Amino acid sequence: MSLFFSRLRVGVRRSSVSLLLSNGFSTSLRQTSPCMVIGARPCLPLETFYHHRLGTLSIGIVNPENFCITRLPKKVSVDLVHNHLNDTVVTIGASHGWVASLKNDGILRLHDDLNPYALYEDPICIPLPPLVTLPHCQTKIITNVSMSSSSPENDEDCVVAVKFLGPQLSFCRPAGKSNKPEWTDIKIENPCFSSSRVMFSKKDNMFRIPGSGLIGSWDPCNPCDDPKLQILRFENLPPKLPTNIREMMESCFTSEHLVESASTGEIFLVKQYRKAAGIVRGGVTIMKTEFLMVFKLDEEGNAVYTEDMGDLTMFLSKSEPFCIPSTSFPGFRPNRVYILDFEETAGVDLVDGFPFFASTDKNDAPYYIPPQNIVF
Repeated sequence: MSLFFSRLRVGVRRSSVSLLLSNGFSTSLRQTSPCMVIGARPCLPLETFYHHRLGTLSIGIVNPENFCITRLPKKVSVDLVHNHLNDTVVTIGASHGWVASLKNDGILRLHDDLNPYALYEDPICIPLPPLVTLPHCQTKIITNVSMSSSSPENDEDCVVAVKFLGPQLSFCRPAGKSNKPEWTDIKIENPCFSSSRVMFSKKDNMFRIPGSGLIGSWDPCNPCDDPKLQILRFENLPPKLPTNIREMMESCFTSEHLVESASTGEIFLVKQYRKAAGIVRGGVTIMKTEFLMVFKLDEEGNAVYTEDMGDLTMFLSKSEPFCIPSTSFPGFRPNRVYILDFEETAGVDLVDGFPFFASTDKNDAPYYIPPQNIVF
């Protein structure tokens, strides 16, 4: 086994990962285990920390039977982890292990600093062009970020999509053939997509957004103001729910997530029902998940309610959501959804749709990082 670890590298530009792999990985798929960002401990001496604002990255290897926190020698900007330390830098989402930040200068940047499998000594930061605000839109509050591939630094076809709260959706090709990347900005006329999140479907090669029984799709090569719309037909709904559950669902804030399984190509629509559970500093409301419903989508627009996703475990966080084949990773069980937010960590079993564990502890960087491919 030591010989095996000595020959490992992850991806094209990955560092040694033996410390992380020793805490769990998929031998059948040759992938690292999912992980989450825990924090960044200030580098010593403190004078260096205050001058450079660097800390050493701590991550959690996600394993339901043996959760492990690992402090790495990787130095990262603490402002990417602890936004409250410096209000001039705000992380606004993540995709494929890349974290997006937005500063007061209006420039969105992509960082691989918080990916524990990226290079330690030479982190990559990709500044995108200044954001352009369309009339009657805003670009200060971002819903999420999605990418069509994991290599925005050298993949000419990689497209970054940014969904803003409201009608604006923007696309950029960081490594495109053009010498100067530009934003393609779209105003979505249908208000049902206003607060929805964008995701990239590798199966369909489209960026997609759910909203109130509709799914809008945009071609990454030629995005336009007139998206392809699909009307969903909900089927196989559960028998009449008890009055208390129905009333609870009606009193909740409902958000929708589209999640694609890379291993099976299946696409799921997740309805997340949340309630206010308290107020934190700054008047921000803590939202707690009360119930989940999952629907399997087909090409005809059928959304079939299911409590059985097959051999899949799902991860929802401020990063782009993803699934893993449960039996290929130690400790995971099928048909469970793990949730990570700024003030929530929870797990839901689809058999009944209710959380089997929940916590409102603070998470400074609520990003699940998907498995990374291991190559020789």
